[in-house]
Amino acid sequence: MADISASAVKALREKTGAGLMKCKEALIEADGNEERAVEVLRERGLTSARDKDSRIAAEGAVGSYIHMGGKVGVLVELNCQTDFVARGEEFQQLVKDIAMQIAAAEPRYVTREDVPAAEIEKEREIARAQAKNDPKNANKPDQVIDKIVEGRLNKYYEDFVLLDQPFVKDPARTVSELVADKVVKTGEKIKIRRFSRYKMGEGLQKREDDFGSEVAALLS
Repeated sequence: MADISASAVKALREKTGAGLMKCKEALIEADGNEERAVEVLRERGLTSARDKDSRIAAEGAVGSYIHMGGKVGVLVELNCQTDFVARGEEFQQLVKDIAMQIAAAEPRYVTREDVPAAEIEKEREIARAQAKNDPKNANKPDQVIDKIVEGRLNKYYEDFVLLDQPFVKDPARTVSELVADKVVKTGEKIKIRRFSRYKMGEGLQKREDDFGSEVAALLS
């Protein structure tokens, strides 16, 4: 069996748009040959997601999810190309899964492009300072520090960007890969357009008064 590197898997994913695990499986089956791996993915119908990126998705559905007895609520809008697909079981299940993902994982943004440049730069500066202050990185060249910083930025994306997050029902794949699988199954472009997450009491100042003292004050 060929030794499949992470860079080979990433290159195949960028070339085909298929999920990382599917790319790795195809490369293993193709004994590391990229051209043959592309053919394997095509045979399985897993390279079509990227082909649909330019299509217009103006139909879809707004889904909701309520958790913890009404303590957390989510609204999310998913778009597709036709009302037929929007009403289908595959799409409706995806809407539910994405809403549940948002409730559980608390993303801040849909895509990496949605993250403000200033926030990315701030995270980059923090990551660089942490890397340089770590004794394990003493005397390491700037190229190594840069790789550490990029790794920490990728972790930031995994934490706060919806499409980069591991899917809560199957952490071996990302939300982006989940959506790509549904694109293949439905034959249409699917896009997560926007979401809102509500947590009961979030942003409100909690009362810290001692109830006993308050009662005593009223009786005095």
